[in-house]
Amino acid sequence: MNPVITPCNDTQFAAQTASYTGTAGTLTGWPPGPSYVSLVCTTAAYVRVGVGVTATAADLYMPANEQRLVKVPADTRNWTVSAIQVASGGSVYAKPCA
Repeated sequence: MNPVITPCNDTQFAAQTASYTGTAGTLTGWPPGPSYVSLVCTTAAYVRVGVGVTATAADLYMPANEQRLVKVPADTRNWTVSAIQVASGGSVYAKPCA
């Protein structure tokens, strides 16, 4: 059973999408506040969530087309989501949630 989440609908928490290949795609600009971020990658990818982060092959594995909720680090600075391909390029979709 998936937990119930509430999307953050203010314009400052708009959903974002970025492409990734062998070079990480990074989504930026969210202020502190949300507890989680909902992630979906169109191909298998490694993702990282934090302040000023860039994904590497050492990060969280995300299978293609499956939603995952990832905890947003408690911090007073803007945070980012970064993704990099496992075998082929794709896109990462991210939406902050409470």
